[in-house]
Amino acid sequence: MIVVVDHRSEVAEAYKTTIGREGYSAISFDPDDFISWFQTCPDIDLASVEGIVLGEFDSRESMTRSIKSRSQVPAIALSDAAALETTLKLFQAGADDVVRKPVHAKEIIARLGAIRRRIQQDQISQEQSALWGEDGLTIYGDGRDPQVNGANLDLPRRERRILDYLAINKGRRLTRAQIFAAIYGVLEENVEECVVESHISKLRKKLRQHLGYDPIDTQRFLGYQLVGRVAVAA
Repeated sequence: MIVVVDHRSEVAEAYKTTIGREGYSAISFDPDDFISWFQTCPDIDLASVEGIVLGEFDSRESMTRSIKSRSQVPAIALSDAAALETTLKLFQAGADDVVRKPVHAKEIIARLGAIRRRIQQDQISQEQSALWGEDGLTIYGDGRDPQVNGANLDLPRRERRILDYLAINKGRRLTRAQIFAAIYGVLEENVEECVVESHISKLRKKLRQHLGYDPIDTQRFLGYQLVGRVAVAA
């Protein structure tokens, strides 16, 4: 899930819509509502946030500090005009990137993916462009299709997003609620949470067919975790 913050509701909604068209869930806030949500957001919901996009508003620097004091979630600030002093202040406050507008949603997603890879560099495989690269399966987490033995595996966007999210959180077991929040958004009320089980069932079938094993380990009541072939065999 990607969070967009801007005092102009029409701008925030526009980015939310274009990000959604790329297959990523997104929610938008004005600055005051975001701070209220962020400060009271349970850890289980915060774990579903893959990036925060900060538009134009007066409290961006203090907000960035607040975000980084609680979480390492990537934060990108958007700039309407080139202003060196403003850019430097945002970086000093903890912003991971400052991007001049106009910028396409695809670029925002790619930049967030690159930031996540840097943050998790000591956790990813030797192939630094991937979040996961074990036993024939490579997962990039930046919008690209996963690969099986070097060949692209074409997946529907929800299934790909679930696989990406499992790779981002490798080593952790994720509940159905966490996966739902990441893929559909914590404020989604029109989709039932149980849809996650259907997506994962289809995803596991395809992975088993192409890999010869199922890399998604499931434990009842505990959730899902991405594992390698050795773990499956054990």
